[in-house]
Amino acid sequence: MGVKDYAADIARALAFLSRIPVPSSVFEGHDGNLGRISSAFPVAGLIIALPSALAFGFLLLLHADPLMAALLALTIQTVTTGALHEDGLSDTADGLGGGKDRDRSLAIMKDSRIGTYGAIALVLSFALRAAALAAIARGLPPLPAALSIPAAAAVSRGALVWHWYSLPSAKSDGVAAAAGRPDSSAMWVALATAALVAAILLWPGVGLTSTMISLFVVALCTVFFTAHIRRRLSGHTGDTIGAAQQICEIATFCALAMCI
Repeated sequence: MGVKDYAADIARALAFLSRIPVPSSVFEGHDGNLGRISSAFPVAGLIIALPSALAFGFLLLLHADPLMAALLALTIQTVTTGALHEDGLSDTADGLGGGKDRDRSLAIMKDSRIGTYGAIALVLSFALRAAALAAIARGLPPLPAALSIPAAAAVSRGALVWHWYSLPSAKSDGVAAAAGRPDSSAMWVALATAALVAAILLWPGVGLTSTMISLFVVALCTVFFTAHIRRRLSGHTGDTIGAAQQICEIATFCALAMCI
């Protein structure tokens, strides 16, 4: 795959993962399969997180309260993504929490209404990320603190691809099944890119040890979550893919907050 093809895949990934406008020309001749495009998800995640990171760093430079700055940064990120992954987390929490068996869990996840488990999952997601970002801001200068946001965005989307690759589709007629599935090449490119982005953005500011610990924690969370979904649903859905991203983003921020 050439540089031009990879750039086109990044643009397509941006269109899928966010509300950032991209030229319609990048979709000419594309069959809609996201399998190969998934290799560009970490880079797309980095780009998606830039407005949030810029706002966070700027607010910290102005000596804004770290928690307020964190919540505003998460607000910008949510608007940029259209709450795509938060929706997946909420539906997954409702399905796993309220479903007594596989079929019931999948039926609940398909329902667009939010339940108790989904609401709690969303509250905890924003609370944990905001608290961790505030802790990071108190322990680091504004620039390395702000860089943790695109780093977490890239790492969590690399983990998302691994979860997607590791499980078959839970439903043959689901959105995830129609979107295709990453092959091993796309998966390894995504993981390598995510690790490289994390090293570039985190290592200078937090050090090698903290960077490696955060990546290790994310890997553990991805493996355990994927194993749980395999046991409960026998495969992935679009919702579990989104939930994997959220869980791994939370894990990245919390690990960094505890290491600095």
